[in-house]
Amino acid sequence: MRRLVWMPACALMMLTACEEMDGSGTATALPGMSPAPEPVAALAAPWQNLNAVRLDPTTGCYQYRHAGPVETTLLPLRTSDGRPICTKPAEAPAT
Repeated sequence: MRRLVWMPACALMMLTACEEMDGSGTATALPGMSPAPEPVAALAAPWQNLNAVRLDPTTGCYQYRHAGPVETTLLPLRTSDGRPICTKPAEAPAT
């Protein structure tokens, strides 16, 4: 008898935890995201999102926002042959 009471209660609790997914892909804007500059867009492979690009300050390489079916994440912006698009590293001061 106790099992019959707990099963509907657990099922109801599990259903209330579900979030409706509309598939619109409206993710919150990440800081520093903007359309790719023209020279970078000319180098980039066509299957990447060039409307949401940023320059990673730690690596000096461009990243784009990829909205996948499960999550939205930053991926390295690459050329058609797979090389990452990076800026020229700054010269280290001579000591």
